[in-house]
Amino acid sequence: MAAKEFGLELPPREAKEFDFLSNVAYLPGSYLGYIRYGAAATIRVPDVRARDDYWIHLPVRGASQITNSAGSAVCKAGQAICSSPVGHLTQSQTASSRLTFSVTRATMVRQLEALLGEAAGRTLEFAPILDLEAPAGRQLARRVALVLEDFNEPGAPVSNPLLLNTYEQLLITGLLMSQPSTYSDMLQRLGTKAAPGSVKRAIDFIEAHLHLPVTLADISAASGVPGRTLLQHFKDHRGMSPMRYLRDARFARVRDALMRAEGRSITQVASEFGFAHLGRFAVDYRERFGETPSQTYRRRRER
Repeated sequence: MAAKEFGLELPPREAKEFDFLSNVAYLPGSYLGYIRYGAAATIRVPDVRARDDYWIHLPVRGASQITNSAGSAVCKAGQAICSSPVGHLTQSQTASSRLTFSVTRATMVRQLEALLGEAAGRTLEFAPILDLEAPAGRQLARRVALVLEDFNEPGAPVSNPLLLNTYEQLLITGLLMSQPSTYSDMLQRLGTKAAPGSVKRAIDFIEAHLHLPVTLADISAASGVPGRTLLQHFKDHRGMSPMRYLRDARFARVRDALMRAEGRSITQVASEFGFAHLGRFAVDYRERFGETPSQTYRRRRER
């Protein structure tokens, strides 16, 4: 704990209950972790530390009280807590556990600026309470569950940069667009009137970079409009987000590759385009194309 710049305080009477477990999955500029202490414990994060993360604490079992610059709030069933990159104190109840999504300031601000299409001129602060029973909160919880399911899949290629980048983009963009913050008003305003040209430029860029870990910032820069504007343009003209279009385009490219694959397995082709959870990939593939990846692959061989 000290090596990670956390101070752990454990009352002597709680020592027999201490049952520490920490599982962490690292993404390019963030990490998603599960943690339990077993015992009632106090965890201090100093004001000044090497990492300057934003924290989203999601309950798994029991409750924890989080105290930070915004005051005190409880991470409990139906309610997650957001903390900005300043010191905070966590008081974890006996037998409680939680998930933590931790994003470096640089990663969060970079995504914010991509959505805004301009530099962030003031500090980004999130509202401390994240209602997991509201539509936006339920969606974020589903996304976290999706990522965890993929990471827990036996043999999943969790070092795949396409996969890791997609996970991070999914979670951070969802948080910025749905959780109230000091930039909510700006993020909800459109910078320009919807224009098909921006969508075409974005699509051209996406199609040329399907094999790379593309971010919303990359697509926005190629389109020539702020990220929040591009999201609306895609919704108006394609009925989906740019990142959803990217996923659909990768499915189409996988199908094309399977129909002409020479010397490569289905797993190799799918992994090349960032699909790690092969069970879900096969289900989604069949829903899209009316046949399984194996059937597509066999048809190619039968020609």
